[in-house]
Amino acid sequence: MSGTVPGHGRRLIHTVPLLAIESSGYAYSSTRLTESLANLGCHVTLASIDVPGHRAVPTHVELFPRSIGPAKLVRSSRMHAWLERRALDACVDIIHSHSLWAMPGIYAARVSARHGVPHVVSPRGTLAKATMRSGSVVKRPFWVALQLPALRKARAFHATSEHEVDDIRRHGFVQPIALLPNGIDLHETPKTVDARKSVLFLGRIHPIKQPENLLRSWAILAPRFPGWELDVAGLDYDSPGYLDEMRRLAIRLGLPRVNFIGELTGGRKTEAYRRAAVYVLPTRSENFGITVAESLAAGTPAVVTKGAPWPELEARGAGWWVDQGVEPLAGALADAMSRPLDELAAMGAAGRRWMAEDFHWERIAAQMLDFYDWLIAGEPNDRRPEFVRTAG
Repeated sequence: MSGTVPGHGRRLIHTVPLLAIESSGYAYSSTRLTESLANLGCHVTLASIDVPGHRAVPTHVELFPRSIGPAKLVRSSRMHAWLERRALDACVDIIHSHSLWAMPGIYAARVSARHGVPHVVSPRGTLAKATMRSGSVVKRPFWVALQLPALRKARAFHATSEHEVDDIRRHGFVQPIALLPNGIDLHETPKTVDARKSVLFLGRIHPIKQPENLLRSWAILAPRFPGWELDVAGLDYDSPGYLDEMRRLAIRLGLPRVNFIGELTGGRKTEAYRRAAVYVLPTRSENFGITVAESLAAGTPAVVTKGAPWPELEARGAGWWVDQGVEPLAGALADAMSRPLDELAAMGAAGRRWMAEDFHWERIAAQMLDFYDWLIAGEPNDRRPEFVRTAG
């Protein structure tokens, strides 16, 4: 397209289905990425769909009313028309959509193809095998009729891990992929050594996170570690009834010292990370696992199953990366809970240093901007950023 602005004056539109749920991983990541790009001098709008009682959003977010139709599709004719006008007026250099299975990303693909604007797609874990198998009966027809054609039109992809690169390539997409992790915010207050003897799970209460394995592991651990507690924080907003199912399981197993504490956001979430002795994510599938980064940034070591892409945890001395299943999870947690709190705090401090070195948002945004510039320049081989993977 004509009229692009050189350097840090790039005009960027990002789209995301919903930002209403503050604890959503892609809501946090897309908001912080776009804020950081704006800090670099880009002109950025993050377009999303409004819902009743929407949480407060930053000023660079544009909310559009939802149109009539199935709720899961997240339709908005107003968003589609707005994207069309921006592209028609040559007011955008890159359109970048986050997550799949909703219409905002479809609108982005259509407008980009019609007006020759490079379209970047961040699947945010939605192409993983476990995610592709889950969902409603309309998922397959949506994939064939809308999602697959939209992804074939994309100029490039963004993946947050090697696992996600593999997911993208497994579906036959050959476009360039920027392999860049999510960033993370480091809070100024470091972790204190007076952590509770507690294990924290924080995230969606959803079968894919496998909280059932955690509860069954706790049945093994609780008698051995009577001074420890298990805190389960989160809601089942996209798997209604599953939280109650997990509460009933805890009762059936006769689990002591298990606290279901609901959703935590903002300062309460940060404090929960800081007060816990260890964080646990027993997930079956993650493209990144933002809660792992959050726990390390707060100075708390993590026990993570191999459904999440955190193999460096052990090499960095910041936690455990273990096979899925009750027994491996219980074994890693037993190792953690057997250690003195000051040793766990030292592991958490190592994780915090790691986050500061490799995951700060300014670095991620600068690399993403390099990626955009490379795409706009026509993807010259001699200027390809080192973090970009090509199919050849």
